[in-house]
Amino acid sequence: MHPSLTILGSGYTAKALLPLAERRYAHVYATSRTPERHLSHLSPEQRIRFDLTRPDTWTSIPTATDVLWCFPAVPIDLVQRFADTISLGVRRLVILGSTSAYNDGSSSAYPPPWIDESATIDLTIPRVKSEELLRTAYGGVVLRVAGIYGPGRDPIEWIRTGRVSASRKYVNLIHVEDLGATCLAALTHADSGGVYNVSDGQPRTWNEICETVERRWNIRSSVSDESRPNGKRLSNNKMCELLDLDRAGLRHTDLFEALEAIQKNTLNEAGPSR
Repeated sequence: MHPSLTILGSGYTAKALLPLAERRYAHVYATSRTPERHLSHLSPEQRIRFDLTRPDTWTSIPTATDVLWCFPAVPIDLVQRFADTISLGVRRLVILGSTSAYNDGSSSAYPPPWIDESATIDLTIPRVKSEELLRTAYGGVVLRVAGIYGPGRDPIEWIRTGRVSASRKYVNLIHVEDLGATCLAALTHADSGGVYNVSDGQPRTWNEICETVERRWNIRSSVSDESRPNGKRLSNNKMCELLDLDRAGLRHTDLFEALEAIQKNTLNEAGPSR
């Protein structure tokens, strides 16, 4: 069992990751700017007050701990000062990045070409620039994460509420449980300075998703009348190789089966109607 892990930023991904991490690490800590409010589900000794904009909180991060960075790494000057203060370069460090690093307007081809980790990234984006600093100067592993879904973050609700609409744009998704497994695999097996695309490997158009949701759940979507980019199609081959090293694999390769399970769980939690 590994000694300890500190999760910087305790949002949706961190909550799903915690039970997985506690099977592998002797101690798991989570940070928040207001730990009493946002980390009440954890024991007091696991809660850490941390705010990147407040250097007086930086030294609260335990020494000799692996670090999973879950929030956007900006601004770069504070990121660098924090990394130097707690010696991030001598720890196992994984950063959750974004697929926005890849410019989806660079090709007019349709369907868009497949993108792997060798593709050009946009270093004018502040977050991407910071991620590259953490990767190249401190040996961090960058996970470029597709759209995250799972319990409480349901694409069916996105369609129902009009947050997304039918279009020819490609979207890449990853179930939060598979993202958690990938984080742990990266902390254990990834090479220092590595980059991994994180998705289920099944890019789909919003047209396809919306049509299937309407057919299965009778939920209609709005139709986009905007001129939208073609989107991206991410290759996840490198991620799958990483999971194989961890004797794990993708659990949720079929989006619609995963959505079915989410819907059933939501109904069960709601209980019988009166």
